[in-house]
Amino acid sequence: MAKYKNNNLLFPGHTACAGCGQNMTAIHVINAFGPNTIVSDATGCLEVTTTKYGESAWNVPYIHSLFENPSAVASGILAALKSRKQENKKTTNQESEMPNVVVFAGDGSTFDIGFGLLAGMFERRENITYICFDNEGYQNTGAQASGSSPLGTETTTTPIGKMSWGADQQKKNMVAFAVSMGAVYVATSTAAYPKDIENKIRESMKYQGPKYIQILVPCVPGWGIDPSKTVEVARLAATTGFYPVLEIINGDVIKVLKTSALKPKIEDYLALQGRYKHLFKNDEGKKIIKKLQKICDANIEIYGLCPTCEEHQILMQYRDK
Repeated sequence: MAKYKNNNLLFPGHTACAGCGQNMTAIHVINAFGPNTIVSDATGCLEVTTTKYGESAWNVPYIHSLFENPSAVASGILAALKSRKQENKKTTNQESEMPNVVVFAGDGSTFDIGFGLLAGMFERRENITYICFDNEGYQNTGAQASGSSPLGTETTTTPIGKMSWGADQQKKNMVAFAVSMGAVYVATSTAAYPKDIENKIRESMKYQGPKYIQILVPCVPGWGIDPSKTVEVARLAATTGFYPVLEIINGDVIKVLKTSALKPKIEDYLALQGRYKHLFKNDEGKKIIKKLQKICDANIEIYGLCPTCEEHQILMQYRDK
């Protein structure tokens, strides 16, 4: 049998949707961590599409447990590795290299169901990297709203009607939560910037302690987008200011993907998604669009405008790769 030539640590042949933002991003994430990595994955689309019974798309040790506890499973993995390292040192008097212990989870697990156990991981100051693939809803179970669903989003649990205009909540700020809990490295990105994601993964590996990286990954059926528009939608989320792309080390904002002074409007982002089409139909919907634009403007005010900044230029050169 010919040797399989694909060098990715997440193989093709999984059953994700065409244009899936999560799986295309997960390839870059796991490749950046490298083969000496153990993954604890929560229930969700990534688990379902890559680990059908009798099959696995993973070329690293991979453990799936429950929606709420990938952080706790990762803690157990880390404790076992530390114990084994101590035993090896006693018997061989040699130091063994510790694998990267990584959590993969969606926003449902992160923002809602596993929130408490994630807080425990932060409190214990454990050297675990937590990756949140944020598709802003429980897409695997029918596109229900999560704590990550933005204002105005139509989901199966926030349907539109005569008296309803989608989700009436604000997206939970998990980045601020991670910083407040003392995470040593916190970063965000979107599926539009694979090189940025890889660089942030590698940067995070330099730090000892809890790390949190949140990546926006558009969902084709849940968001109602054309499969060919995944990267464009993910890019607009960042360049409108709606989804700030940044890096925070020990509580200090180090890098930000700045928007240009001629930034696209939030309507450009919303118009590509079926989950927001109701907002364009009358004045009530347009009021919500204005509120969403204010969120963009507030983010831009916080992080500033710099159309020629170095970080912006570096990221934009990779936007179509």
